This record gives sequence, C-alpha cells and structure tokens, in this order.
Amino acid sequence: MAKVVSTLFISADGVAEIDPDWHFPYFDDNMGRAVDEDYATADVMLIGRKTYDSFAGAWPDREATGGEDAAFAKQIGDMRKVVVSRQQLQFSWRNSELIEGDLVDAVAALRADAGIRGVLIPGSISVVRQLLAAGLVDELRLLVHPVAARRGRRLFDDGDARYHLQVLATEVFPTGVIRVNYAPTAAPAQAGYDDVKSQLQAG
Repeated sequence: MAKVVSTLFISADGVAEIDPDWHFPYFDDNMGRAVDEDYATADVMLIGRKTYDSFAGAWPDREATGGEDAAFAKQIGDMRKVVVSRQQLQFSWRNSELIEGDLVDAVAALRADAGIRGVLIPGSISVVRQLLAAGLVDELRLLVHPVAARRGRRLFDDGDARYHLQVLATEVFPTGVIRVNYAPTAAPAQAGYDDVKSQLQAG
C-alpha cells in the first residue's frame, strides 16, 4: 500500500497559505534537506490546480535554466503528477494528468496500487482537508515557522470532527522552524479535571 503524505509550510498560528515574506527568511539548508527527504519517499505528486499552476509556472523554467535548483526541478518534473481540478486543463509540464472521477475514490485507488511507493501532497490545502476528512492521509509533515502569520488560509477548517494525531518525529532547526511529522491516531480516553488534578505539583 502506498503511503499518502501531506507536506506543508505552516505558521505557528496554523496558516498554511504561504506568504513569501514570512516563509523564505526561514528557509535554510535544513529545510531544503527536509523537502528533499519528503520527495524521496514518493513517486506520485498529488496537487490541486492552483498549486499545479504555481509549480508549472516556475519549475520547468528553472530546470531549463540549469541553475542551482535545476536538479530538484528535474526530479519533480520526472515525477508523475496527478492534478485535482473541476475543469479540463492544458498541461504544459510533462508527466501531468487530470484526476479521474471522485477525489476520494481516486486517491484510495492510488493508495492501494502496489506499484506506487508513495503519494506526496505538497501544499494544496483544500485537497488535504478533503483527504483528512476521508481518513486517507497517512502522515502530515509540517514545517512550523516561528511566526504568527495572522492572515491566510489555515490548514484546519471549522468542523465537528476532531483529528487526533500522534507524533512520529520532531526536529528543531537553528532558524526556530520545527519539523514535526504526525500520523492519525485514535482519540485518547475521556478525562476531566478530577482525573488529572493529582498531576499538579506545587512550585
């Protein structure tokens, strides 16, 4: 079974809609390594249309230019890219295809495909929200920036269902960015104040 992994740059107050003004000042070689490690685990990229338009408008040119990021640009250019869109698209980036049918059904099929190692979802907040609700995200990998963005779309929208998560790994970068990998887990046992008050300790 392929692992479905969401990877997001996110602010301390949960904003996952990137603003270059608060994102790039924290991007260092540690964050670059984290990104490389995430992409190395996947052979399919799943992205929404807006993310596709952003990536396709930048990475092919970077690959062609042959600069410092050309090798990474070629790596993601060579990946299979499955795009979520309600409209037909004219693809300008190689190895791109439109998702067929219902998103949840299509991702469940990708996840069950023995020929796929991993499916990576970079950004694409609306796609991640739908797949979290459907229980189809195996890991949520966040690079939490030490900034309260205060505006922009947050990862978690309002809803009745809670998402309980277990921590798989953490790493703190010198910039203050925290890398934290989560996996969905069962809710903890119910508890109230009377159950925990014995844990309080006087100073």
